[in-house]
Amino acid sequence: MRAVAVAYPGPPGSHASAAAAVLFPAEDRVPLTGFRAVADSVSAADMTHGVLPIESSLAGPVAETHDLLHDHALSIVAEAVLPIRHCLAAPVEVPLEEIRIVHSHPSALEQCRRLLERMPNASVLPAPTTAEAAQAVAPTHAAIAGAEAVSLYGLTVVADDVGDGPAFTRFVSIAPYTLVRVPWEQSRISFSFVTDHRPGALHAAIEPFAHKGLDLVRLVARPIPHSPFSYRFDAVVSGHPLDTTVREALAELADRTRSHRILGVYEAARESE
Repeated sequence: MRAVAVAYPGPPGSHASAAAAVLFPAEDRVPLTGFRAVADSVSAADMTHGVLPIESSLAGPVAETHDLLHDHALSIVAEAVLPIRHCLAAPVEVPLEEIRIVHSHPSALEQCRRLLERMPNASVLPAPTTAEAAQAVAPTHAAIAGAEAVSLYGLTVVADDVGDGPAFTRFVSIAPYTLVRVPWEQSRISFSFVTDHRPGALHAAIEPFAHKGLDLVRLVARPIPHSPFSYRFDAVVSGHPLDTTVREALAELADRTRSHRILGVYEAARESE
């Protein structure tokens, strides 16, 4: 039997590395250079699973993960929700007004807008992960990262707990297969669809879920490349794929849309994890 190897966007010390440890505590975990590298490695069967962030309680959907799931033949097979606590860190103690560059992942920057408003002399520089941001700091530079990365890369905390409020991030495990054997009561189904470009098309597509009493827990719009101002929709519904009511709702969705695809079946995480 092939050993499980789990890829996450690294380096070590990223929030994704902590999520990978929660989802795969006993497996080999391998840091890669970014989100796309994780998706590519799982698609190519170099890794059996990948772990990526998909939603922030403060910044909302992680667009890159949604798009990678759409562009690759991959499915969500598990999820975990982790509390996120960010620090502003630098090589040495430095006043906020002297910081010129702040490195971090775009989602972390979004979660710390109030801090950035207090730093009018600083520009932001996106990084592939918060841990890579911590690695990149230089004099007059700082990073927004987790405490593990700050310690791992020998930085000094300039300001602690700099998020705009209590924050949680939902991480997903991705694989080149779709599960069916998940606990019935905690099952969620992720799917994507494209509607016709006409009034009421989106309402018609999701109406069957409301009529059948199913909880549509997420709905995310993403632009379709090479088709200006056209969108696909990524959604999650509570329910099991073998449940007759769920199957009927998905069949009606198929009848009312131009295209649709299942993006995963998995057990819902406890929101307080």
